[in-house]
Amino acid sequence: MTERLWSGTAKLDPRVEKLTVGDDPRLDVALVPFDALGSVAHAVMLSEIGLLTEAECRQLCTGLWRIAQEASAGDFAIDPSQEDCHTAIEQRLTAEFGDAGRRIHTGRSRNDQVLAAIRLWAREQLVALGEQVLELVEALRLRADEFKEVSLPGYTHTRQAMPATLGFYLAAHAEGLLDDLRWLETAFAHVNRSPLGSAAGFGVALPLDRARVAHLLAFDGVQNNTLAVQNDRGKSEALVLAVVAATATDLGRLASDLIWFSSDELGYVQLSPQVTTGSSIMPQKRNPDVLEIVRASATRLRSLQHEVANIYGALPSGYHRDLQLTKRPLLEGMRSLSDLLGAMTAVIESCAADPERARTAIKPETAATDALCADIRDGTPFRTAYRRIAEAPGQAYRGEVSESWRERMHAGSPAQLNLDEIVERAKKEADALRERKARLTAVWRWFEEMAT
Repeated sequence: MTERLWSGTAKLDPRVEKLTVGDDPRLDVALVPFDALGSVAHAVMLSEIGLLTEAECRQLCTGLWRIAQEASAGDFAIDPSQEDCHTAIEQRLTAEFGDAGRRIHTGRSRNDQVLAAIRLWAREQLVALGEQVLELVEALRLRADEFKEVSLPGYTHTRQAMPATLGFYLAAHAEGLLDDLRWLETAFAHVNRSPLGSAAGFGVALPLDRARVAHLLAFDGVQNNTLAVQNDRGKSEALVLAVVAATATDLGRLASDLIWFSSDELGYVQLSPQVTTGSSIMPQKRNPDVLEIVRASATRLRSLQHEVANIYGALPSGYHRDLQLTKRPLLEGMRSLSDLLGAMTAVIESCAADPERARTAIKPETAATDALCADIRDGTPFRTAYRRIAEAPGQAYRGEVSESWRERMHAGSPAQLNLDEIVERAKKEADALRERKARLTAVWRWFEEMAT
């Protein structure tokens, strides 16, 4: 039996062991490179304050780099008896380097260790998700420009409201996703603070240089109060998942629009055969399964956020084992959003429009509000014009009904999409993401240099 980091003389009941270990050996495989990265910074700091020799530090850096490389290649396994990646890594280092491996846990707890690994992993995922959001925004912008004059009915309550364009709808979704990038940035700022040195929540009687570790790992700084660090477990996961769920919800609404617009009865949008699936019994069918999965996944991701919030929300201060159950929703949620973004980008890049079906679907009375505005421009009071047009709305508009959207010229209306604003906003967000990514990449280069 592998000796655990907390082992004493008592033998743990296997039924209790099964429950308390849970999925961590499987989930922690993704965290191994990040736990190794955090451990290198911790080792360097320990050597600088005299608790590790330079030779021991070099050994540990080399061993931790090998572990990170193996894990990235899928070659590092965690035995269930080891419980988690922290034990697996420390036992590997001890087997290779003896006392140097036994000293790596000096001044830390698995509590701040797992927080560091999760934050290091999450911040890279947040940057990658931001890049994927920008890819989808660009796909939507290009389609919005292509379809900016494809007239179709605009809907409220699933009933025709006013004529609009397909480009108008797609531009709306692009702008909504750009807003989500600000949420991702907020989540990044929250997790990009170093928890290391907080140990089990009450600090340690050693001269740890927490700021040095934060600098080495390119954190924005130290999360100061050591108990506040532990109280943040669960809160950080809930915040990140709230951002994930909000973005997924926007994708779900886009999916619903596309399902509706591509239905047999409407047919304004045509989905590529490459993104639709068939029926096992009806040869003619092509189904928008991917869009339905996106829509359902948004619901599931909202439930993951609530799951985490409910786990940590009623706990007293300090670490509690309840918080172990916040790890799976976080990893699952962020990976799921990545899959949704990739699928939706494929759908948008390959979709087409049927301008004639979209135009002819617009009913004459759908332009009644534009007729009302024309009367107002001619000097008729609003309420007088409203009542007159309400008597015969299908005969009110004095022009081509499907083109009435062209009269709405203010910013953000169907005739003034201001797609250049989307380009400019996306450029600023891309620049910020590149800067963050460069900082994170530099940390990995430093890790490799320390190992060689």
